[in-house]
Amino acid sequence: MPLSTSERKAIDVATAEIEARTGVQVVTAIVGKADHYAELPWIAFAFGASIAALGAVVADWLPPQWVSGEVALVHTITILGFGGASALAAVFIPAYARAFLREARRDLEVRHYAESLFLRRELFKTRARRAVLILLCRFERKVEILPDVGLHSAIDGSDWRRVIAAMAPSLREARFAEALHAGLASLEEMVASKGFTRHKGEHNELPNRPIEEDGAE
Repeated sequence: MPLSTSERKAIDVATAEIEARTGVQVVTAIVGKADHYAELPWIAFAFGASIAALGAVVADWLPPQWVSGEVALVHTITILGFGGASALAAVFIPAYARAFLREARRDLEVRHYAESLFLRRELFKTRARRAVLILLCRFERKVEILPDVGLHSAIDGSDWRRVIAAMAPSLREARFAEALHAGLASLEEMVASKGFTRHKGEHNELPNRPIEEDGAE
């Protein structure tokens, strides 16, 4: 579900306030999905079929019975049916699909999407190279923060992880606008504590309106 008009406006205002106080150019983005993850329905199919096969083995064991062609057919249909139902659930129920998504794969795809977005939107073109992208992926329930080189010397990975941690509670509950607000508040506090201020003559070089993309649907 896209952000509402009021949510977009509130994020726009919060972003402008950070830039006015610190001189850091902030861009927020919400993306539906960082990758297609074509393997997830197949993994879900294998999981469903395995559970059904295990059930068939137990059913044959308690109580024991002769295995006839009819019983074998029923077992085959049941196994394929459970596998197919599991695959369909992975297609239409994001929470179920996420259960089969490996953390390393998720993190890699979200990182790649953030890097691609940073380049596509030319966020590296700010005069002081002090842009920062806060990317939130809905399907993955994952945040990636990508700062430009002008921020590297003063801000390290642990600082960015604290910003992400501030967003985590709202993100887990799919309250995406609240997650972005929490991240912006934490970001402002952090960069201000590092001594970043807006200098005379600096102006807003990037749009404050949050970017919204479907991603790899």
